[in-house]
Amino acid sequence: MSRLATFDRAAEQLELFVAAGGEIAARDAQDLMAWPFFSLAKSKRVKPIDFQMGKVSILVEATAEHGMATIWDADVLIWIASQIVEARDAGRPTSRLIAATPYEILTFTRRGTGKASYERLKAALDRLQSTSVCTSIRQGGARRRHRFSWINEWRERLDGSGHPLGIEMIVPDWLYEGVLDRALVLTIDADYFALTGGLERWLYRIARKHGGKQAGGWSFDVAHLHLKSGALSPLKRFAFEMRDIVKRQPLPGYTLSLNHQLGRERLAFVADPVDPIEAARRRLKLPPVDKCV
Repeated sequence: MSRLATFDRAAEQLELFVAAGGEIAARDAQDLMAWPFFSLAKSKRVKPIDFQMGKVSILVEATAEHGMATIWDADVLIWIASQIVEARDAGRPTSRLIAATPYEILTFTRRGTGKASYERLKAALDRLQSTSVCTSIRQGGARRRHRFSWINEWRERLDGSGHPLGIEMIVPDWLYEGVLDRALVLTIDADYFALTGGLERWLYRIARKHGGKQAGGWSFDVAHLHLKSGALSPLKRFAFEMRDIVKRQPLPGYTLSLNHQLGRERLAFVADPVDPIEAARRRLKLPPVDKCV
């Protein structure tokens, strides 16, 4: 059976959900923010992510042809989550079968809209479809596993002249059910899409998931963060890159700092104040302004 015929057969069982145009808030699934599901490198990664921590088990496997889905490819999943949540909150029906134009996805994720960007989007969809994930998360026990691809299937829609009209894709139950659960989705800063480094993108998602808007923020041992990242770089290199990120302070909405406790290096992240001037002073490590008169 051809790929097109397989898609048609699967789509027959689902109602088509057409993405809405216009600007909407960016939302991310908390499970994807907290755990190592994606390659953080721009170069092709084939080596699996094999992660175990307590009751959480994650195995991510890639094909030699496409490589593992990257954290930049995950922008498509953020777009999907944002569309589903927006429709749900507006009382519109949603579905795992989603239709959209490349322009809608590319503009939402702050990409270019030319031919090269469209080709990169198709490559991202191929990686999302060919990457296999097996996890115990949300399976009701450490022994149970759910295996899926980030996108079950996708296809282009063409007009009579062969020009692209849009794309259709089917997302897995695991992702769709997580997005529909209000407790498992967070709004993220749209400036996230401007972050160019894989590690800083991953770190923003960790900060947003764990630090949130808490006044006291959150902190992790750098060695623990290294384990949670799934990165291939050794701990020494990872720690060096953490120090560079702290020096540059690129994460929108958060201020980072490093300290040492009991011989261990620890990274802390605190949500910036709403006042932009006070946020800038914190990043420059200046004392707060005394507002008493």
